[in-house]
Amino acid sequence: MQYLLFIAIFFTFSYSNISGIVYDKTTNKPIKGAIITSNDNAYKTDENGTFKVPNASIIGARAVGYDRKFYLSGGKMYLNQLTPNILYLSSFGATDKKIMLNAKTLIKNTKLNGVVIDIKMDRGQIAFKVQNPTAHKIGAQNLILFHNLPEFVKELKKEGIYTIARIVTFKDTPFVSSYPQFGVKQKDGKLFKDKEGLYWIDASIRASWDYPLSIAEESAKAGFDEIQFDYIRFPDRKGIVFSVPNSENERVKAIADFLKEAKRRLAKYNVFTSADIFGYTSWHKGDIEIGQRIDAMAPFVDYLSPMLYPSGFKDGIPNHKNPVDANYQVVKQSLDRALLKSKGSPKAYRPWLQAFRDYAFDRRIYGDFEIREQIKASDDFGSNGWILWNPRNVYTKAGL
Repeated sequence: MQYLLFIAIFFTFSYSNISGIVYDKTTNKPIKGAIITSNDNAYKTDENGTFKVPNASIIGARAVGYDRKFYLSGGKMYLNQLTPNILYLSSFGATDKKIMLNAKTLIKNTKLNGVVIDIKMDRGQIAFKVQNPTAHKIGAQNLILFHNLPEFVKELKKEGIYTIARIVTFKDTPFVSSYPQFGVKQKDGKLFKDKEGLYWIDASIRASWDYPLSIAEESAKAGFDEIQFDYIRFPDRKGIVFSVPNSENERVKAIADFLKEAKRRLAKYNVFTSADIFGYTSWHKGDIEIGQRIDAMAPFVDYLSPMLYPSGFKDGIPNHKNPVDANYQVVKQSLDRALLKSKGSPKAYRPWLQAFRDYAFDRRIYGDFEIREQIKASDDFGSNGWILWNPRNVYTKAGL
């Protein structure tokens, strides 16, 4: 009887697990550390590219520096090398026929191959109809720009365009207006407002995380390849109050824990995740008082995207006091220093680059030379692509 029971358990276990190997389709070599998703959980391949996971109707596979795929069973899986070179588009730009046509033309005729699109926007509006009841209650659905987001994303992917959903995370006036208990406070107990007059969610309150994470999940369901968390930080203002002591340890812990939870919640969708970080995080030992510390954030995202706009380095960098005259150095040296902090791979970085006119120094137009220098720095570092930022969505072939 015991022998028969052992046989039954053995076959049940064997049947409920599948195994396989993930290969680089170009080199036919196994990929170490590829992520396999099965039954809402994520696993990694070993040094030989092999895995064994619980069986599921669909198995997802992805890896840093590669694309993502879905399979119906185990066995041999192949991933294509992928270096996303990205163009930023607001929700308004992405739904404007003229702007979108220009973006697709540039993608067709230059080294660009992807777009990052605002989904949860800077002022808290969500650009497509979501199921989350809170979004409807607080007025975050007053401006629906994408009437069929899954179809929109599907059409982009048919054209071979890599797609990223940008989620503005902790700057959210509609949410805090309706739920002030979750807002960042002043010392007098009143809600804090930034220079734009906008409210911020207190990232240290775990109960506030469900709302932005649910929007991230619905964006993943819509088919995006990657979910990008922006404003994944505390406000950069002195004299503000959180639910925990306003110390570096508490701030860093809150941001890292949020990304850890995001990683868990999004695992089932086999979607890449990324986080936008301040450029100066590369140059400071601490969290620059906003909770962003590279070593603490890196383990919980596939990609870190430091915002390396030379115009944003108001204090310059060592040996380069005028950053707009040192575009290559600003990008390359910032990435080099970031890598020292994360101790990972250059492929785990995809920086934001400046494609807008300088506003801080001499008002120069960022054209062919300036953009090319930044791209060269990113390429020389070995990052997994780059992202061009122009808030007006005005792009040309300059530097491309």
